[in-house]
Amino acid sequence: MVNTFLAHDLLWGMTPEHLPVDAPAWAYEALGAGQPVVVRRATTAANRIAVGVRGRLREQRYATTMAKSAITRRVRPEDLGHAVLVRDLPALHALARLRPVLDGCSWVWGVSGAVGFELASGVEALHERSDLDLILRMPHPLDRGHARELLAQLDASVCVVDMQLQTPHGAVALREWAGPARRVLLKDNRQARLVCDPWQPSLEPMP
Repeated sequence: MVNTFLAHDLLWGMTPEHLPVDAPAWAYEALGAGQPVVVRRATTAANRIAVGVRGRLREQRYATTMAKSAITRRVRPEDLGHAVLVRDLPALHALARLRPVLDGCSWVWGVSGAVGFELASGVEALHERSDLDLILRMPHPLDRGHARELLAQLDASVCVVDMQLQTPHGAVALREWAGPARRVLLKDNRQARLVCDPWQPSLEPMP
């Protein structure tokens, strides 16, 4: 089992018995059905990992932690880029259209959010108005001009498409990086902060 887990990874092995006693009933139901949990950004003890339990409703999200020793399976967003799901839904049509575009850029990319959850688990999480959430692994800086070109491709889709650029220091929304603002919001396991360069946040002046 790989010890380095990243936000949006899906993990199996957590059971209702692992939940705190004050967890909502729907969270017990989800884990009782064998559903995976989603890795989230937060700091934890070395032997645990921050995760979220998804319910059937959009507002049903429960933050907790999971023992690494309980993990039985891991699926990363990049494992799902070419997974097939036969349902006539806008988010899936958007994924099919964007797949060759992203493959042609030679970047490591993947699917998260409701689309990724359903592709990985088979649990129906999508509906007609579902967004498509994508992850782009970007160890090296992406020019803002290229970011605008990529965003234009996403915005030509039949549904809302959101993409996170995963830098070595955290995640930034492509939509922000392609926008006019000089500073953008960078999220890591400890905080969210405004930076000028998500690939070199250490160069930010102290507030």
